Amino acid sequence: MDTTELIQRVRRVELKTRGLSDRIFSGEYHSAFKGRGMAFSENREYQHGDEIRTIDWNVTARMGHPYVKVFEEERELTVFLLLDVSGSNATGTRKQTKRDLITELSAVLAFSAMGNNDKVGAVLFSDRIERFIPPKKGRSHILRIIREIIEVEPEGKGTNINSALEHFLSAMKKRTIAFLISDFRDEGFDQTLRQAGRRHDLVALRVTDPLDRKLPSIGWIPVQDPESGQTKWVFTGRKSTRSTHAKREKIREAELKAMFARSGVDQAVLCTDRPYVQPLMQLFDRRG
Repeated sequence: MDTTELIQRVRRVELKTRGLSDRIFSGEYHSAFKGRGMAFSENREYQHGDEIRTIDWNVTARMGHPYVKVFEEERELTVFLLLDVSGSNATGTRKQTKRDLITELSAVLAFSAMGNNDKVGAVLFSDRIERFIPPKKGRSHILRIIREIIEVEPEGKGTNINSALEHFLSAMKKRTIAFLISDFRDEGFDQTLRQAGRRHDLVALRVTDPLDRKLPSIGWIPVQDPESGQTKWVFTGRKSTRSTHAKREKIREAELKAMFARSGVDQAVLCTDRPYVQPLMQLFDRRG
């Protein structure tokens, strides 16, 4: 992709997503996430009605009578995007690829955060860390993130969500609003997800495509695993084949939903063939 085409694509994404952010999402973003970040302000003497859990035992022991910690809403939060750019997200059967959807979702969230004066950072991952972008403010920084998503050519083809979460936990010590955006074609990351969900305000956005759930009845088709590169022929004209595929996907979706619930992580499911406005609004409403 040459420079001119890249600039044009970044600009198109900005025009579409910034308009949505300004008109629709900024207020919902604020109510869903502002006030969840609380910063220590001061100590004061215990007063009747204060919660026991706010007592600062170190100060209490030093002063000889009870003191509590006072917190206030952080005016400035940090938003971090964990973005899956592995091979499976290069697929798409109708309007757009999963990667295109991930790009737009990232832009909407980033511009919403920018509108609330929050910092935004990102890590782009496959089966390795492809890019790390430290949190900063401003439009030029948001456009850099969009540009990186569009132009990155992953060195890895697989998916390692566990590695991405570990990198995020290592890099971000302070409590952060984090969006993990992926098709979640991976396993073995539930323990790290739970750890990240405890330390940060983590939200999972699962991107899907109609082909993930339902195979078309069109006879023999070559199916290539975009992460391993292996191709196998599948006969989709057989009802049992389509039924087995659909059942396998339902089980996988149920397992993911249960894992997110155990980890205390909110989730939303978004599909390449449907608008993402409503699922995001519903997510923000649940958290507001």
